[in-house]
Amino acid sequence: MQLDSRLHSIVAAQPYPLVFATVSGAHLYGFPSADSDYDLRGVHVLPPAQVLGLDVKQETIERSAVVEGLELDLVTHDARKFFLLLLKKNGYVLEQLLSPLIVQTSAWHEELKALAPACITRYHAYHYLGFAETQWRLFEKESPRRAKPLLYVYRVLLTGIHLMRTGEVEANLAKLNEGFGLSYVPDLIARKLAGGEHSALNDADLEFHRGEYARLRTMLEKAQEASTLAEALTARAGLNDLLLRLRVEFSR
Repeated sequence: MQLDSRLHSIVAAQPYPLVFATVSGAHLYGFPSADSDYDLRGVHVLPPAQVLGLDVKQETIERSAVVEGLELDLVTHDARKFFLLLLKKNGYVLEQLLSPLIVQTSAWHEELKALAPACITRYHAYHYLGFAETQWRLFEKESPRRAKPLLYVYRVLLTGIHLMRTGEVEANLAKLNEGFGLSYVPDLIARKLAGGEHSALNDADLEFHRGEYARLRTMLEKAQEASTLAEALTARAGLNDLLLRLRVEFSR
């Protein structure tokens, strides 16, 4: 996927050194519509003086704006906060770290990606089950119902199942569906691409999708039970070492 060149100037303007900046959201998931904004996510490094005191500021930097005509939502975390999120079995930050849509990278990014397998456990299934439930409730209560939350439901469930089975993080729904063969997924993606963020599903077969949601949830739960992934992550020492070296490097 060709990234918009304006993303690079936006990232270059950030106030602290970046370990990486990647694209998340609909562009990563494989169903961006013409009116989808860009979700930029990354890791910045605060100087030691800013993290040694009682009050740590700017651990998270958030910016929503239209820059050079490009609508974006940018969130970066200080390295310590991001590493702690990785240690909490957070699939969302794993997807950001391993996103193939890279706006800015570094040797530190490569080191961090190398630690990613040691951050993955079979308990990441709970992240995907919880995220799917939130999106399903959103889909059910809306009127008219939209394609976007339903696509998120299927995306997170398939990502979770694939992760439990393979240990690999794949967030692109179209690529995931090559292995699952769900006949309705291409149509939902096409509707989202054609209709935009608020594309309605006036003919949505609620009972059918309710059945598919339940079926895929059960599939994820069984995949977790059968998974050979680790019970506990083993990345803490490696992340601690990397964080210390980052602080030294960016204190110069």
